[in-house]
Amino acid sequence: MLKQRLPPLEPLIAFEAAARLLSFTRAAEELHLSQAAVSQQIRSLEERLQVRLFTRSHRAVQLTNEGREYQHSVSLVLKQLAGATTDIRNVEFSRQLVIGCDHSFASLWLRPRLAALRRELPQVTLRLVIDDAESAIVGGEVQATILHGDGNWPGYRALRLLDEEIYPVCSPAYDHARAADDWVEWLLGAQLIDLADNQWNWINWRLWLGDRASAQPLANRGLQISNYPLVIDAACAGLGVALGWAGLVDDHLGDGRLLRPVEASLATEFGYYLIYPESLAGDAVLAQLQNWLQNAFESGAGR
Repeated sequence: MLKQRLPPLEPLIAFEAAARLLSFTRAAEELHLSQAAVSQQIRSLEERLQVRLFTRSHRAVQLTNEGREYQHSVSLVLKQLAGATTDIRNVEFSRQLVIGCDHSFASLWLRPRLAALRRELPQVTLRLVIDDAESAIVGGEVQATILHGDGNWPGYRALRLLDEEIYPVCSPAYDHARAADDWVEWLLGAQLIDLADNQWNWINWRLWLGDRASAQPLANRGLQISNYPLVIDAACAGLGVALGWAGLVDDHLGDGRLLRPVEASLATEFGYYLIYPESLAGDAVLAQLQNWLQNAFESGAGR
């Protein structure tokens, strides 16, 4: 146990001051104690450690080798403890907003707009919790969550931010010339990048193609990735055709890193939502976040 291995804090503080100033008298003045009290605290520390920390003479004190080595660690730890104490006091007096979202939303939509979000909420400390497990980003300390789903979260207010529309995307460098002739046949012959994800409500290639290719094998699926941002990175690198989620890949389409080789798309009942507990309805900071998100999606920008 730490309590059995560590000396009390007060003797450590007295030792740090005396070691830094090389004077019990000056340490006592700094700590607003008597010289005898400082001397007694250091003596009790030496007895506990079974080590002499100072050599004492009539006019001065000097650190022993053991004392000098101990000083480095004690000084560092006390400074870190003081800094952490200052930090947590500052947090208590400033408003903290904890926002949760999945890796896809965080990497593809939020990251390019973090600067804009900071400008929108300069008065709060933002803490982002990024996880694909819903249990990690809903509830607890998380005050607002942006996540994919059907809008049904009991006990939470849900604002739909983005309808789910899914379509093929690829790099301009990927050979997509034949897609205009027969896009189903072209896709069946293309290298399809699969999202190998545990989320049951994310569409895969077989579901997206549906009846168009129900009797035909999807043979060219040599790249499967469990992280959607990496799926998009692979498509940008020209490694194949990926399924693109509207809203998440808009920046890539806008700057030419990706294109839509076919016009076909699939809309579902799912989407991205901002959710927060009913108990926080009416919170001014959450209302500000909600307005910013709505405006960003409606304008297609938000940067």
